[in-house]
Amino acid sequence: MTFDLQYIDSKTNARAGVITTDHGMIKTPIFMPVGTLGSVKAVHMTELKEDIKAQIILGNTYHLYLRPGLEILEKAGGLHKFNSWNRPILTDSGGFQVFSLSDNRKLHEEGAEFRSHIDGSKHLFTPENVMDIQRTIGADIIMAFDECCPGDADYEYAKKSLALTERWLDRCMNRFHSTEPKYGYSQSLFPIVQGCVYPDLRTAAAENVASKYADGNAIGGLAVGEPTEKMYEMIELVNDILPKDKPRYLMGVGTPVNLLEAIERGVDMFDCIMPTRNGRNGQLFTKKGVMNMRNKKWADDFSPIESDGASFVDTLYTKAYLRHLFISDELLALQIASIHNLAFYLWLVNEARTHIIAGDFASWKSGMVRQLSNRL
Repeated sequence: MTFDLQYIDSKTNARAGVITTDHGMIKTPIFMPVGTLGSVKAVHMTELKEDIKAQIILGNTYHLYLRPGLEILEKAGGLHKFNSWNRPILTDSGGFQVFSLSDNRKLHEEGAEFRSHIDGSKHLFTPENVMDIQRTIGADIIMAFDECCPGDADYEYAKKSLALTERWLDRCMNRFHSTEPKYGYSQSLFPIVQGCVYPDLRTAAAENVASKYADGNAIGGLAVGEPTEKMYEMIELVNDILPKDKPRYLMGVGTPVNLLEAIERGVDMFDCIMPTRNGRNGQLFTKKGVMNMRNKKWADDFSPIESDGASFVDTLYTKAYLRHLFISDELLALQIASIHNLAFYLWLVNEARTHIIAGDFASWKSGMVRQLSNRL
């Protein structure tokens, strides 16, 4: 994997570049739709490519390990062949899922013991076997196994958590460098910066990650309960330390405004379940603000979802029709809303890239944040 940093905004730390993998190029900044189980919920692969214009999608190690399982994935030739996605894929190591299973997991030096949410069976993730699992899944970019520290953790817990994550990182890198990809194309490992909301811990973590000279680096443990301004503070601090010539991936974030604020602070890559999850619940993100499609005000609004939208669904369907589908519990509502929201997120990061290159990102971003914050 390579990263060509092409432009840096003169007034902010916003960047535009190109990541090149064996499955294709990714223009940054980029948003990555979440395909937890190898499928972006309610969205067909052709829609991802043609209407949403996704350049890379995510899979999740925890979920794919449990179902369909490694044997099936290896027989298929990896996730790309299993789900017919021939563009880049990134896999989350499962650290966040283990974090979310707080009632059904136990952390210790060796790794994380947990019980499956499917059948209650007991499993152990270690830094070594998580590398092996991601080799079998076959993503282009794989993540180090870490503990995702709660955003409201006290200092002592966060310090111990970070120390464990850093020991696990060394083991991940040793295993990664002592094994080979399985399917004839290269894979890249991204370390993850943790440290909760404590500047000294985040600084130490970022310095440690920077010293690994990885192909790219991730920022984890944010948008997990801490105040938004603290999240921005930690992003800014960490990006001042991470290598400028490597892509920076902010994990699990967030709202459209979050994306623009993080781009301004030098982030290149994002993922979040928000556009699809919120879309399935009737919330649409648009250039003029947020819409709740179940509201009665849309019942006789026959204007397009968005007049100059980023995908065919914006002009093909009216607000009144989409509201009718939601009120009637029609499955098509989930599909239309998911495609719209993902297309909007991809439009937003592409517009950010365009304005970074044009040199007017700061003024464009300021106006866009005001619009995105509206409740329509």
